[in-house]
Amino acid sequence: MVGFVLVSHSKKLAEGAAELGTMMAPDVPVAAAGGMADGGLGTDYEKIMDAVTKIREQAPEGVLVIPDMGSSCMTAEMVIEDFGDPDVVLIDCPFVEGAVASIVEASGGASLQECRTAAEEARQAEKL
Repeated sequence: MVGFVLVSHSKKLAEGAAELGTMMAPDVPVAAAGGMADGGLGTDYEKIMDAVTKIREQAPEGVLVIPDMGSSCMTAEMVIEDFGDPDVVLIDCPFVEGAVASIVEASGGASLQECRTAAEEARQAEKL
């Protein structure tokens, strides 16, 4: 199974997106890595690394790391480089829509690449 780490500047945003995904696919491993260690806004390298490590142990097919914007992308990229696993992948997609689409895809047994494609294609989804 594929797992997910949702990286946001906001703890609440990361947890909310994870909650939506796990509501629709409760068996998929998902971790929220939002905010700083002190609870403030920002991205925390250690929090992201801990989440990637935890989810990778539960996800034999790999981990998609989905950042919200700006420095969360840069911090997540540093974590992934240091983690050194080609099956831990940073992707560019709409944060909530991409996370939910790919988590649901994973619940059906999709591969890492299929989940990545679902997340990236969420950019084209119309809401109205």
